[in-house]
Amino acid sequence: MEARGERFLRQRQVLFLFVFLGGSLAGSDSRRYSVFEETERGYLIANLAKDLGLGVGELAVRGAQVVSKGNKQHFQLNHQTGDLLLHEKLDREELCGPTEPCILHFQILLQNPLQLVTNELQVIDVNDHSPVFFENEMQLKLLENTPPGTIIPLENAEDLDVGRNSLQNYTITPNSHFHVLTRSRRDGRKYPQLVLDKALDREEQTELLLTLTALDGGSPPRSGIVQIHILILDINDNAPEFTQSLYEVQILENSPINSVIVTVSASDLDTGNLGTVSYAFFHASEEIRKTFQLNPITGDIQLVKYLNYEVLNTYEVDIEAKDGGGLSGKTTVIVQVVDVNDNPPELTLSSITSPIPENSPETVVAVFSVSDLDSGDNGRIMCFIENNLPFMLKPSVENFYTLVTERPLDRETQAEYNITITVTDLGTPRLKTQHNLTVTVSDVNDNAPAFSQSSYTLRVRENNSPALHIGSVSATDRDAGANAQVTYSLLLPPHDPHLPLASLVSINADNGQLFALRALDYEALQAFEFGVRAADRGSPALSSQALVRVLVVDDNDNAPFVLYPLQNGSAPCTELVPRAAEAGYLVTKVVAVDGDSGQNAWLSYQLLKATEPGLFGVWAHNGEVRTARLLSERDAVKHRLLVLVKDNGEPPLSASVTLHVLLVDGFSQPYLPLPDVAAAEARADPLTVYLVIALASVSSLFLVSVLVFVAVRLCRRSRAASGGGCAVPEGPFAGHLVGRQRHGDPVPQLPV
Repeated sequence: MEARGERFLRQRQVLFLFVFLGGSLAGSDSRRYSVFEETERGYLIANLAKDLGLGVGELAVRGAQVVSKGNKQHFQLNHQTGDLLLHEKLDREELCGPTEPCILHFQILLQNPLQLVTNELQVIDVNDHSPVFFENEMQLKLLENTPPGTIIPLENAEDLDVGRNSLQNYTITPNSHFHVLTRSRRDGRKYPQLVLDKALDREEQTELLLTLTALDGGSPPRSGIVQIHILILDINDNAPEFTQSLYEVQILENSPINSVIVTVSASDLDTGNLGTVSYAFFHASEEIRKTFQLNPITGDIQLVKYLNYEVLNTYEVDIEAKDGGGLSGKTTVIVQVVDVNDNPPELTLSSITSPIPENSPETVVAVFSVSDLDSGDNGRIMCFIENNLPFMLKPSVENFYTLVTERPLDRETQAEYNITITVTDLGTPRLKTQHNLTVTVSDVNDNAPAFSQSSYTLRVRENNSPALHIGSVSATDRDAGANAQVTYSLLLPPHDPHLPLASLVSINADNGQLFALRALDYEALQAFEFGVRAADRGSPALSSQALVRVLVVDDNDNAPFVLYPLQNGSAPCTELVPRAAEAGYLVTKVVAVDGDSGQNAWLSYQLLKATEPGLFGVWAHNGEVRTARLLSERDAVKHRLLVLVKDNGEPPLSASVTLHVLLVDGFSQPYLPLPDVAAAEARADPLTVYLVIALASVSSLFLVSVLVFVAVRLCRRSRAASGGGCAVPEGPFAGHLVGRQRHGDPVPQLPV
């Protein structure tokens, strides 16, 4: 009996749950299917693809899924065939209890685009339960003077099936004194009434034993029996009477255990034992007996089990009052359970999309449904998220919501979002449920690499070793993964497309380090420019460019080079100085250049050795050789000067040149070669002799023009000269030759 009572309780709970859920879906267009209860798992209910007008493959493409309330998986969807199958055996009594028809609501959720199709499955009852009485035997006490036609209520049987399969009528055997009537309560339950047909005589028969049979309408019908033991009593002419024929009471569903909800009261006009009244439940179901307790003496009805409005909200309790003589009176107590806000809202997540590509337009992130088992304001729901997030909630069909992006997302600004969905009801106090979602943003190649500088200036000293690291460029990309992996490459400058860049520098494609491939020569290349491109590995790849200027720093690797006097190994050039020259007379000018630059090319001149010290001097900055004093007759005719030309590098480099100076009384004297010059001419080959003769002829013509200018001063000092040479007067070196010559400057034309 206790096991059957627990099963009946579960059936009643399921009944009220489905009544509530069915009400929340009222008004929606739906397709109804049907299946008999206890049908085996895997039974084909319908082909959804055909019913929805979709191709078989579209169910899988659109991510079709079956959503049932309470997350119960009664169904199984085959995406390949589109068949909707039964996932488990269905027990109609467990699902719906006495509710008929038994309807299971479910939705088909389709995405891309979002679509929700509401459907119903009717579970058809089969006759799998027999009528059951709660007791194996009923005991009745009847006064012997009970008039014929008296109706005696009997305890009813219960049949968990519904419709024609439920309990239909009662029969009684033997039936010499009684017959039975089948009556229906307001809730549809059928109960028997025993009708006395013939007067009783206790002296003839003190007790009767009858069999009451309950029959259902199934095919074949099922039945249940109970024995009725009737004791015939002496006369007790007053039965207990209740003060109210109907008691109605309301109680909060969170009322504490052992609280008294109502007190019933009955009185009996008889005296003694026949007037003593006791109270007991009458026709009470197992659920009522587990929920309430009746004090048989005081009539107090106490709560012995917590109430749940969402499972059962109304109780109809029949109370019987019996006196000591066996007479009884009856009343009914209607208990209305008042709902309190004791159920927080529920959120059921159907789908979630993560990660979301950045820069995407409005995108559906999640689809979910909300529900609340309470009623009234306690069951009304609000749903929201934080205001500082780029997402918003959109109500969909029925109680479904979609979480969508409010604007395109930027991964570089924020790569991950923690979203809290808050669902709250409108009860007092308000209850809420929160669900946390983590949504990540996937990278799109929308950022080109950016150099730390738009242009770079690198300096490298000439004569460097090959493969020398001369500097680095650096670019960063705000994207992630392959979209942020930067590779570097060299670009020829547009203004110098013929620059041999591939032989000058190379770049490490991974880290942007630059290397000089060969030794650089400042004198050949002072500076050069090229471009560097930084490209990521996205698809399509993005890139940016920077300008690199390499300045070659000069090294003191070139010694001064003497342009004049010529030092080619041929006959030296002799400078003629008239003895009448005054102090400071310009004898000649040493002209030299240095291929370096800067202070490495600053030249200074120094007289290292002279035949007669103190007679000549060299200006340190311009290389001019001048007489230091007046000439005298005692001064030697021939002088040899050794001049040192030195740069200002570190360490300094130098070159030397030898000058031959001949003192003459006048420029009209024939030129006599010096002994060492004559010896050199004797050793020269005929071609050299001819060249010297030609040079002397040209020089003679030039000297004639000069002699006109100095003839007055030289006419008194004429005498034979022992040697001759190329005379270099002061005029040709005035002003246009300087002591510092840079590599590449035009070489001055020296007089012959």
